[in-house]
Amino acid sequence: MDFQNQKVLVFGTGKSGIAAAELLQKKGASLLIYDGNDKLSVEEVRGRSEAFSKADLVFGALPEDKLKELTLAVLSPGVSLEKPEVQLLTKHNIPVIGEIELAYLCGAGRLAAITGTNGKTTTTALTGELLGAYYADTRVVGNIGIPYTQEAYTMTEDTVTVAEISSYQLETTDQFHPEVSAILNFTPDHLDRHHTMENYIAAKERITERQTAEDTVVLNAEDPVLREFGKTLTPKVVWFSSEKKLNDGLFYQEGVIYTASQGEAEPLIAVSELQILGKHNYENAMAAAGIAFAMGVPRDVIVKGLAAFKAVEHRIEFVTEIDGVRYYNDSKGTNPDAAIKAVDAMDRQTVLIGGGYDKSATYEEWIKTFPGKVKKLVLLGQTADKIAAACEACGFTAYEKVETLADAVHLAAESAVSGEAVLLSPACASWGMFVNFEERGKQFKELVMGLRKSNG
Repeated sequence: MDFQNQKVLVFGTGKSGIAAAELLQKKGASLLIYDGNDKLSVEEVRGRSEAFSKADLVFGALPEDKLKELTLAVLSPGVSLEKPEVQLLTKHNIPVIGEIELAYLCGAGRLAAITGTNGKTTTTALTGELLGAYYADTRVVGNIGIPYTQEAYTMTEDTVTVAEISSYQLETTDQFHPEVSAILNFTPDHLDRHHTMENYIAAKERITERQTAEDTVVLNAEDPVLREFGKTLTPKVVWFSSEKKLNDGLFYQEGVIYTASQGEAEPLIAVSELQILGKHNYENAMAAAGIAFAMGVPRDVIVKGLAAFKAVEHRIEFVTEIDGVRYYNDSKGTNPDAAIKAVDAMDRQTVLIGGGYDKSATYEEWIKTFPGKVKKLVLLGQTADKIAAACEACGFTAYEKVETLADAVHLAAESAVSGEAVLLSPACASWGMFVNFEERGKQFKELVMGLRKSNG
């Protein structure tokens, strides 16, 4: 797409905004950088990027007279379409897209895109490993931490891209067209932004909107919404299941992942050969393998890659063992369903650390998984009282509230004995106490390693 001599508004000054601005600058656009935070320092923001240093900057209110020369607006994922400033852009007939759409329009090569409530990051990272072992120029981008826009400018027709795509990012797609897409599952999340499950599901399902009969979508056969959605699709559907044998697709049964075609099943890999824990990770492995097969990766390369893959940082990541207690970092468990999967993956009594920012979730289903698994729950953050009330309603009383993550780690360490585990799996977002889940996970790991030092 030609951006030469266009005036483009970039909404947001964080990582996504910087990457979008730098891509647009390389493409010849002139820039207006906007952020609703009027407390930002012009000098500090200009120093974040050369693209920002040469652009017009507007913070706080967005003056209507600034809109007259605009031809396009690019939103960072954290910017809701309901914001008054976005509504103002729409009122003035300025096209509004997201940074994922911008990257797609500027990029090249083949694309596999992954969404779903839980498992996106692990599946994306694993898919990247499988494709990267076969295709020399493989990029892993999107919600996983590397902005798609950061990579788009250097892509060629030989590039193979694996993108983790959130519901926020899919809200602003139009031409976005992956060769292979995957939707892993649906459970309630981000309802503070989408308001209803129907809106949330519709945003996720947009990943398939431009796909044709020549494309492929990988879907979870155990998700009731996806089972129905699969019946409506034009692209070829590849199913995976962790609960039942399939005639076609991938399935898990009695410790083995199989591939199946027209009723003929063939073992792919025993899960004992995997280095990732839990049935949800067998689902992630099947989804990644399904994508890799659809993208043309040979079977032996897929098997080797599955066996070699280790847990993604912050996703049931083993940290260390101290005095017989194993510590796990699942800071990426930012909603109850993800945290349920982490609890299920534990093979020993566990002291669980939870709580954080309130995304309008409910916690009773999470708490119902505790008996026989969770010895004690340590709570912190905005949701501590809400989760404590849910614990009482469910008859689980072995909880304690603390003020900081440091307090939580020390209390958990005091509570756990040899042969048990300490698991950070908050069931909540990190905002309010941390910049993001990565910062929360890194602080947890530092605190745990500090326990090791203090123990000699």
